[in-house]
Amino acid sequence: MQIFGRISRLARILERELTDFFRLHGLERWEFDVLATLRRSGNETGLSAGALNKAAMITSGAITNRLDRLAAKDWVERVPDATDRRAIRVHLTDTGRELVDRLLPLHMDNEQRLLTALTPEDRETLIPLLRKFSESLGDLSLD
Repeated sequence: MQIFGRISRLARILERELTDFFRLHGLERWEFDVLATLRRSGNETGLSAGALNKAAMITSGAITNRLDRLAAKDWVERVPDATDRRAIRVHLTDTGRELVDRLLPLHMDNEQRLLTALTPEDRETLIPLLRKFSESLGDLSLD
């Protein structure tokens, strides 16, 4: 019970901290997640909505809604796939790329701040334990 209680409490605290950080910068957390996924995985060729779906672990309806909202802010654009005219690729706009590139170092600093209680050795111990626990529950998305 202590493990689940602490994990649940920690998840709520981290969610609040990250939500507050992104709101301070005028974004919702999910917005940064989609933009950062595109920056990391689809920088040159973009990603299909299906690939974004899989990366974000949300429904196709949710990704469509999110992409509509991000496109309205001129952070992403949908373009026809060069090899399959039935498919659409999602790309960052210049504005979206600049936003991610500006916020990423700040986000990393914030994560470092949140981890200050853990020594580098603690962190190296925790990473494989969290991966093992997550994978045992079917989450294979962690690198």
